[in-house]
Amino acid sequence: MPRVLTLSRTIVPLPDRERFFARARELRAHFQSRGCQYWVFEDAALTGAFIEFAEGKDVDALTAAYTSAPESGVDPERIYREVAL
Repeated sequence: MPRVLTLSRTIVPLPDRERFFARARELRAHFQSRGCQYWVFEDAALTGAFIEFAEGKDVDALTAAYTSAPESGVDPERIYREVAL
């Protein structure tokens, strides 16, 4: 089954780290409640450098999750489709 995803890179200053994590937990719950996934990864060599991924089964599902999401910081117009290899 084809999948789609978005990604966003962000730098989070140390004083904002807990607020970022609280927002990320909220987004994860939101996306999961709509049949999508949400992950956050931190650069192993650069504390505070994060990349966020959201994945859905199709463009419509992922777009709908973004439309109803609390502040996401990701442009849902940049949706990547999985390609068959």
